[in-house]
Amino acid sequence: MSAVSSRLPVFPWDKLEPYKATAAAHPDGIVDLSVGTPVDPVPALVQEALAGAADSPGYPTVWGTPALRDAIKGWLEKRLGARSVEHTNILPVVGSKELVAWLPTQLGLGAGDQVAYPRLAYPTYEVGARLCGAEAVVYDDPTELDPTHLKLLWLNSPSNPTGRVLAKDELVRIVAWAREHGVLVFSDECYLELGWEAEPVSVLHPDVCGGGYEGIVAVHSLSKRSNLAGYRAAFVAGDAEVLGELLQIRKHGGMMTAAPVQAAIVAALGDDAHVQEQRARYAARRTALREALERHGFRIEHSEASLYLWATRDEGCWETVAHLAGLGILVAPGDFYGEAGERFVRVAFTATDERVEAAVKRLAR
Repeated sequence: MSAVSSRLPVFPWDKLEPYKATAAAHPDGIVDLSVGTPVDPVPALVQEALAGAADSPGYPTVWGTPALRDAIKGWLEKRLGARSVEHTNILPVVGSKELVAWLPTQLGLGAGDQVAYPRLAYPTYEVGARLCGAEAVVYDDPTELDPTHLKLLWLNSPSNPTGRVLAKDELVRIVAWAREHGVLVFSDECYLELGWEAEPVSVLHPDVCGGGYEGIVAVHSLSKRSNLAGYRAAFVAGDAEVLGELLQIRKHGGMMTAAPVQAAIVAALGDDAHVQEQRARYAARRTALREALERHGFRIEHSEASLYLWATRDEGCWETVAHLAGLGILVAPGDFYGEAGERFVRVAFTATDERVEAAVKRLAR
């Protein structure tokens, strides 16, 4: 039996362990700005909804409750400007990373097929291609790719790691090209509600998709906007035929969002106040870290959205990681996201206010 893991790259975060140990040795403790995991409390109304649904002895359904699909539909129409959304255009998933990693397999892709994603990108896009034996292809402009064997095109706006936002006219052009060539588009929009210097637009917006969802699917997560990373709460929306096929596969695979989590999602999507409160926290941390990094000699590129600052001192990323670890600050090396990131680091602003303040003080020395 051949090990499937042999198809995969080395898990990148393991490489950070020595630098994490250096940072942790700082007298005032580590400031971890690497992974980008939420640290603020889960909103009270979400916790209450979860607890209220705790007595759920039966199996949940893969498609979710009608109340969940109604909540997603309402959010898509209100927040993204999507029109004529039906329940068949919606599918809850067990966290967006699971979806990204297993999507090419669930689409039936394999040897001879291509999966494309940005040159600087979330590593799991490549992992998904490798798991099913498809060829992973990177791009700067997807419309310059040869579409002959291209089956799945990943977009990511706002970008992880760079925070770059694709303008509406770019999305229109890319979606039109993909439809012309029969290429399925999945748009990872998990940071869409975290625009700072730009207003991200979904592929589901009628100005982009023309009011129809053929050939396009958007991926959304509540991990960052609602601090629900521990809940594994996410969903996809778009092409009903594609989602119907995924639904059938996922039924067989038992890929069900837990019933209490479904109730929590309904509560989270129905409330805007906690999202604005969390945005305000992140905005203050972002401003403080950006100013401190720039004073320390860093240049920030893109970073107009998402939860990260894409920063460089015009040196190798691991040299920068080592420098900051010496100050007790841990960041992610840019080459985790592709060779094009080898002179950058990704700095998350998901630490507590106290830890961000500590980082700012250390960068001032």
